[in-house]
Order: sequence, then structure tokens, then C-alpha cells
Amino acid sequence: MPRRLLLALALLCAPAAAQPAREALTVGITQYPSTFHPNIENMAAKSYVLGFARRPVTAYDADWTLACLLCEEVPTLENGLAVRETTPEGRPGLAVTWVLREGLRWGDGTPLTTEDLRFAWEAGRDPATGFGPAEFYRSAYEFIAHDARRFTLRFDRVTFQFASLGDFAPLPAHLERSRWQADPRGYRSRTLYDTEPANPGLWNGPFRIAAVQPGAGVTLERNPHWHGEPPAFRRIAVRTVENTAALEAQLLAGQLDMIAGELGFPAEQAAALARRIGARFRVAYRPGLVYEHLDLNLEHPALRDVRVREALLLALDRAQVVARLFEGRQTVAHGMLNPLDPMHDPGVPARPHDPARAAALLDEAGWRLPAPGGLRANAAGERLSFELMTTAGNRSREAVQQVIQAQWRAVGVEARIRNEPPRVLFGETLSRRRFNGAVLFAWISSPENVPRASLHSDEIPRAERNWSGQNYPGYRNPEMDQLLEDLPQELDATRRRELWSRLQRLYARDLPALPLWFRQDAHVWPTWLDGVRPTGHLNPSTLWAEQWRPR
Repeated sequence: MPRRLLLALALLCAPAAAQPAREALTVGITQYPSTFHPNIENMAAKSYVLGFARRPVTAYDADWTLACLLCEEVPTLENGLAVRETTPEGRPGLAVTWVLREGLRWGDGTPLTTEDLRFAWEAGRDPATGFGPAEFYRSAYEFIAHDARRFTLRFDRVTFQFASLGDFAPLPAHLERSRWQADPRGYRSRTLYDTEPANPGLWNGPFRIAAVQPGAGVTLERNPHWHGEPPAFRRIAVRTVENTAALEAQLLAGQLDMIAGELGFPAEQAAALARRIGARFRVAYRPGLVYEHLDLNLEHPALRDVRVREALLLALDRAQVVARLFEGRQTVAHGMLNPLDPMHDPGVPARPHDPARAAALLDEAGWRLPAPGGLRANAAGERLSFELMTTAGNRSREAVQQVIQAQWRAVGVEARIRNEPPRVLFGETLSRRRFNGAVLFAWISSPENVPRASLHSDEIPRAERNWSGQNYPGYRNPEMDQLLEDLPQELDATRRRELWSRLQRLYARDLPALPLWFRQDAHVWPTWLDGVRPTGHLNPSTLWAEQWRPR
């Protein structure tokens, strides 16, 4: 047998060489955080990135169960960590205790203690700081540190959500307290989270931010002081590609390993990609508590009229949009509560596509067509015209915009499209209510999440509160405010369901925002990656990134 053939056979029969261990992972997302501070502004991109680098005390997991991330046990009335009491004002209150796990440290080696939680509480209690949600800090009227690991919050009311601390999480007092004390109102622009985000002492998760490229990406490295399960990857790079077509091109070129479902491809783009690439990637779909809608500026002369808002909703053929643009993968929304949520009321009145009824409502509201095919105007000659905004570069939302614009134009309403990068839209335009018309975006919630921040009149962003709050439309209704006050305090699930039903029907009547659909996230992973568990709600999969493993 020729020598070359013998050599070839030997090579074929030899054991395969071991593949080098994968130590890095590159993730693509479509938005860049407007801030890295955990308590300033809510943005999905920030939540996703910070999920690698920080841990809250509690979070809802992929099974929608409240879990301890920094604590030892979830407080309950039964285990004695939650105790009913009377407040100094004589009202029913609650004292809730959490015990931090042993060995918690910040990324610079400094122990994480109850002093870090006390600092977060002190800063949140001061309205000048602009932390949200403001109601949490108002209700938690006393913080007691029993020792370095055990702390109690005393609340001025009893709520069914008392065990969840939500966004309340430790802040590194040894780095941030002096900056805050020097100028609480200016703290949001002086925090190390934005002026020095690679400072390891800011982070307590399995990774810490090592470098940032503003607007383009974040590099994270293992945190040597992480207390939990060691992560498999040495480095994770999160790249921002706001254009979803460019995001796909980078994935196919090998510049990205995976696309985050929380902030990646729309479902129809992921489905088309899966049909083309076969087994090269895994594509998983997870329906969740993601509410695509249109926020309306209710101070706009036309949009303050509920008849106009109802007409705009009736003019939209949402079922057709879902069928044609999303391959039927989204669920048309008739309100703000997802059918997956246990408190969803299926009896909330629906408003299917009805352009004739829309035209009649606009006529009734005083916006009439001067001629067929023209634009509606009022008696003063002012046209029914306003801006329609969304996140620039999101191919799916931009396509939806075009449909909305055309369907509104069909009933005589002009929507002028003007889009902005997500970090500008969420960091400035929405948070300071600088939009003139409608904004298309999504709210992401947790199970049975009371929407106080987006619907209560006290949560309308304003300068004296340093622009905290998420009631961007400026919606005011005393009945809604009272429901939002009463709902958290009702411990009986049956009676709470009645309150939820009233809230949903009031929302459907007032239309402070226009419901579109509930989104299904599409997660695109390499075939060699295991351990990613999409949650389908507010807490991103990155909060468990230490469980991600290459095969």
C-alpha cells in the first residue's frame, strides 16, 4: 500500500484533537443603555447588560417564581420573616426581614453588607435623587440593619408583593455615598456608574464591566470576587447593532455568537433566518409579558380627547399586522395585561378594526374631512397631525410604523414619522416627555405587576422629582389612582382579581395608551451553548449567566 495512503488512513483513524475550550461569548442586542446606574431610568438594554454584572436581592426566575439571588430565604408570614405591625401613625404595616448570603463582595473585594442597602434606601428616599419606583421608597419608611447581613424594611402598608424587592438592590456605599451626599440632584450625572463604569467595585455579579464603547458595546470579564457558581466564560462581549438587518449580517459572518431574545430579532425575522440556516443555530421562541403599544402625549390638543384615541385604535387592523408582518406569532392586545398573566380578564371589551366607526368618532370630536382623501381639521383650520416615533434601526417596528401611518391616513389623520436611537428616545425624549404625538415601544413586566409607575398620576415625570416616573402620556384619573393604591394592599387573590378586572376595564375605556400586541421573543443561540433560560418577563436571562455553558 502506498505510504501516502497509509498516512491518510492513520490520520482518519486517529482520535480527534481536543477542541480548544470556549472562553468568550459575543452577544448581539439592538439597543445601548442610556445609563449603567441600576436605579436611574428603566431600559431593557440596561437590564440585560447589568444582568451579567450585578445581582438584586430577589428576582422572578424562568418558572415565574420569586427567588433569592443575594438572600438566604424568601420572607413569608409563615416563616416569620414578615410580621404584621402597626405603623407610628396607627395604620396596618409590615416589617419584612431579609438575610444576605455569606461571602458577598463587590468586584474590588470590599464586603457587600447591609450598609450598601441602607445607602440605596437613603438615596431612593430623597426625591431629588430621581430613583424609581418612588412609591417603594415612600412606603418603606424605615431601614434597620441588625448586622452586616440581616436587615429589615418597615412598610406603611401590607401588600401581596412584600417579599419582592424588585429594583431595590445594593449600591456600593464605599464608592457612591460621598458623591450622592455632595449633590443628590446632580448625582445622576456624577455617578461612577456612568463616569467610571469599569470600576470593579461597582459590580457584584459573576462578571464585571471591563470596558465600554459608548453606543457600540460593553465588554465584561469574570469577577474574581463572585461568591456563587463560577461562570464558564472568561469574557462576554455585548455588541449593540441597532439595525436588525446588520445584526443578522454580523451573526452570519461569525462576528456574533448569539442574539439576545430580549433585544434581538423580531419573531418573523428569526423564523425566516431559521428556514435559511438550518441547524447552524438554535432558535427558540418564548411568549412573555412584553406589551407593544403606543404611548400618546395626552397634552396634545387632539389626543387629550378619548374619542380621538378610540378612533385611532379602531383605524388600526392589528390582526392583519400580526398575520402579515409577524406570521401570526404575536397575540393582539385588547388591554395592557397579557393573557399569560393570572390576573388577565378575558371579558375586557375588544375594539376590532372598524374604520367607519373611527371616522364617525373623529367627526363627532370636531375633526372633519374637507374633502375625500384629505386631512382632517378642526373648526380653527388646525390639521389632525402629530409625530409617530419609535426606536431607529428596528426593522420590525419601522415596518409597523409604515402600516400605522397608512391606516391612520386612510381616515384622514397624518402621522409624521421621526425616529431616534433607543438611548436618546428612552434616556431623553420619553423620560422628559419631549414627544409630540405617539411613541411605539414595549413595556416588560413581571407576573402580576401592578402598573403604578406607568399609570398613577404621581408618576408623571417632572423636574422636581428629577424626571423619575414612567407615566409618559401624562394620564390622570383619580379612580385609576385609587385602584393602584388599593390593589397591592389586597392579600386575598379572589378580591384582588376583582380589582384587576376594574383596572383593565378602566384602561380599555380611557385608553391612556393604544394596545397593539404581546410580543413573542425569538432567541438565537449557537448549537454549542447550553444553560440559557429565557424568562419571558422583566428579569432577563442574564441574571443567571453563570449557568451558561459551552458544550
